[in-house]
Parts: sequence; C-alpha cells; structure tokens
Amino acid sequence: MRIAQVAPLTEAVPPRLYGGTERVVHWLTEELVALGNDVTLFASGDSQTSAKLDATWPRALRLDGSVRDPNALHMVMLERVRQKCDDEEFDFLHFHLDYYPFSLFLRQPTPFVTTLHGRLDLPEHQPVFNTFSSVPVISISNAQRRPAPQANWLRTIHHGLPENLLMPRPARPSYLSVLGRIAPEKGVDRAIRIAIRCGIPLKIAAKVDRADQEYYDEVVRPMMDHPLVEYIGEIGDHEKSDFLSGSLGLLVPIDWPEPFGLVMIEAMACGTPVVAFNRGSVPEIIDEGLTGFIVEDEISAVAAVASLPQLDRSNIRKQFETRFTAKRMALDYLAAYSSLMEVSEPRIKLVSSAE
Repeated sequence: MRIAQVAPLTEAVPPRLYGGTERVVHWLTEELVALGNDVTLFASGDSQTSAKLDATWPRALRLDGSVRDPNALHMVMLERVRQKCDDEEFDFLHFHLDYYPFSLFLRQPTPFVTTLHGRLDLPEHQPVFNTFSSVPVISISNAQRRPAPQANWLRTIHHGLPENLLMPRPARPSYLSVLGRIAPEKGVDRAIRIAIRCGIPLKIAAKVDRADQEYYDEVVRPMMDHPLVEYIGEIGDHEKSDFLSGSLGLLVPIDWPEPFGLVMIEAMACGTPVVAFNRGSVPEIIDEGLTGFIVEDEISAVAAVASLPQLDRSNIRKQFETRFTAKRMALDYLAAYSSLMEVSEPRIKLVSSAE
C-alpha cells in the first residue's frame, strides 16, 4: 500500500529531543514500513526514516532561526502532497497537521485521514468542526473528543512506542520524577510540593519553551532551591530508561485536558508506576492500582506515592506490551485506512503484515 505520512515541519522526524507529534509519526512510519507498506514521509530534511523522505525545508523550523512564518512552508508542503495525488502516487494520505489539510484535501479523490494531536477545547475550534463535519479524523483519546462531538470521528487510536525503545533497567528506585516540559498546565510546581510533602527527592528532566519562560522564572525556579529538588534538564530517549527505572514513580499533576500524555507510557515501558491527576486522557491510559494511581489533588497524590511500592513493576511492563506498542498502533491505523478505502476504492489491497 502506498501511504503518505505528512508531519509538521516544526521538528525533525524523529526530533532530537522533545517533540511528541513528530516522535509518534516516526514510530508509526517505521512500523508501517516494517509491515511491508510503501511509505513516503513529508517532513523536514534533517529527518531520518526508513521510508522515502520528501523534504519541503532542509531543517526543522524550531532550529532554523531564518524562518519567521512557518505557515508559509506548511502550505508549500501541502501543495506538494496534492500535486503527487494528481499523479496518483498514493493510495492513502495520513496528515498530522491538525485542521490545515481539511479544505484542500476534501476537494480531491485520494482517501485521507487526519490524526488530531492537540487540545480541542478552545472556542475557535467549534466553527472548524462545524464547517468540516464530513472530514474523517482520528482522536488519540476518547477524552480528546469531548469538546467537538460534531466532528467526523473515525476511531480513537492510542499512541504506542517501539517495544524495545525503553526498557526496565536494574536499579533501586529512590526518587520521584517529572519528565517532558515545564509549563503551567503540566503542574511542575505541584509535583515539587508533592515530593516535598512526601520527603522524597524529585528529579525533573524537562525542557522550558520560550512561551513558558515566565512561569519557570517566577514559579518553578525559586522552588528548585529546595534540597530535595534536582533539575536535570531535557533528556533524550537513550537516557530515559535509566532515569525512569530509578524512579519510584512518575508524577503527572496536570491541570489541562491532556489529549494523551506520552510520558505515562514511557514510564510504563520501564516498569515505572505513574501518579497522575484525573484530567483528560489519564483514566484511559492508567490502569488504577496496576500501572499507577489516578488522583484528584496534591493531598491524594501524597497518599498515592506511599502506595507505589505495592505495585509490581514487571506487571506494569507487561501492560505496556499489551496496550501501548508501536506495532499495535500501526495495525490500528491500517485498519482505519482500510475502512476509508473500502468506501472510496475497494480494489486497493491493504498490506498489514510483512510479505
């Protein structure tokens, strides 16, 4: 099957460090290729892939200080995809650009779907889904759908990681952890207070975006002077297994409608339990009492931390292998592609296993 995967140009695929959407696109693309499909990845030129790479711009836009209008380059990329559709180069198109492709690709015959990776609860999203109510979209959690019930939801497909990307490492867990990004909605200040109340060291492996610098400077940075708190900075995948395996539990005290939360399944891959606030996708990802605890506030989080040693870390890893591998994700997407192709072009054969 000839599939186009169309990624944001913001980060390389995969990104050098942080970048949730681009990491998921990379894992999905690699699995689709491994399953025998002919995949073209539209992404920045510094991407690395087993698929055919079609690069609109030589570098990831976040790392290219010369680019002031990223929308312009995304429009160019979408037109490149459309032109290749005119030449009948693809059987199916899969976009990861939110609503940007809706208008253009609704007017061409190649079947397509868009995975929505972000929050959908902003007022300006309502007219988008009212206007494009026939465009097929995939949610990354059922919770993500709630603000836009009028959208044409095809199915929910949870993210997955390559099975051996992160693994449990021999370690004696001795600290709590935070992983990902320092931002108000991620609740790093709450994580610090939880750890201090527990009297347990907290290690923070996270980046600070420019938009969140004020929150970091005014709220989080002063709290890092506490002797129990250690700021490591941003880390890559090659460092996460050791970091998470040494953690008693990952703290996810979020205060926003989290669409998915990759850090939770990264922790599970290492056998590390999660203590997460009951927001957004959390109840879909965490199996209460098996892979972690779902809590409502800081006080209940402190109580949950005390129960973390009761959880079996090998069972957490097994649950990851059952629910959150990249291969499972790829097979789910192939089934979604098939359902749309049967409507538009039933003669195309779908490849779902290596031949």
